[in-house]
Amino acid sequence: MESGQTVTVFGAYGHTGRFVVAELGQRGFVPVLAGRDADKVKALAYETGLEARTASVDDEASLDRAVAGAAAVINCAGPFATTAAPLIEAALRAGIPYLDVAAEIEANVDTFAHFAERARDARAVIVPAMAFFGGFGDLLVTAAMGDWTAADEAHIAYGLSGWHPTAGTRTAGAVSRQRRDGRRVRFSNGRLEYRHDAPPTLQWTFPEPMGPRSVIGEFTMADVVTVPSHLRIPEVRTYMTVEAARDIAAPETPTPAAVDGSGRSDQTFLVDVVVRSGDAERRAVARGRDIYAVTAPLVVEAVDRVLTGRTAVVGVASAGEIFDAPDFLRALAPHITVEL
Repeated sequence: MESGQTVTVFGAYGHTGRFVVAELGQRGFVPVLAGRDADKVKALAYETGLEARTASVDDEASLDRAVAGAAAVINCAGPFATTAAPLIEAALRAGIPYLDVAAEIEANVDTFAHFAERARDARAVIVPAMAFFGGFGDLLVTAAMGDWTAADEAHIAYGLSGWHPTAGTRTAGAVSRQRRDGRRVRFSNGRLEYRHDAPPTLQWTFPEPMGPRSVIGEFTMADVVTVPSHLRIPEVRTYMTVEAARDIAAPETPTPAAVDGSGRSDQTFLVDVVVRSGDAERRAVARGRDIYAVTAPLVVEAVDRVLTGRTAVVGVASAGEIFDAPDFLRALAPHITVEL
């Protein structure tokens, strides 16, 4: 669709931000490059021919300039514990939608807690965690639910071939660990629980060709915030293949390496979602490549739907609540294949 609308991308020069800028351009939007590092913003502007605006989260006026005239703003700059609230405030002042790609559990909790009422009263649209972790899992769970209005359990198993984290991922993880004093978190009995014990190692039978794999149970991701924000499911668990968990835990693991002209890595993923209600079980399976690159079509598709009015609610809302989940997932082809 040739919209020609401008969309500010904060953190445009980051690993994920660059994918988002490219995807916006391919979809007919005009990205405005924004970020804290003036040299990096200007370098990306020189490379792409796009407008650059330097902005800092501790300078309200600079954020207002960054979003001025834009139809929406996408926040790709972590740690989101620091960047989300100031950018949401700027979006509210400008009267434009805000979306981010936050995987930080605590930052997403803060967004729902602090802005739900204000955004609803202003009829504003704020979509946190519109990314591989958080938004994508929520879409899959919502689609798998079908006509169910509630379920007993939702399980989201991430089968990653490996996980080479970006610098931003490492920083965000450190901030999250600091905020919860080194404890781990899970969603059980309808609420977040913080624990000092080690997570269990389990076996998960992924669809072929992956098959049975060892996974870290309760390897908790942002899905435990997005899914329960609108679905009545008291137990939401996420799992990660042991190899990928070891990768991200090891300080020597390198950052993602591009293997094609688009900058994608050779990492592949399989996401296996199971929802249970009594003795009944429903499943959704998704396959694709590069968890960072695939965030770009996720968040840009979301922007397109928000700006064209294809939304179900206003306020702070997760992907599964604000969008038609099955239709959204179909729109992600050929980036992701989904089986319900």
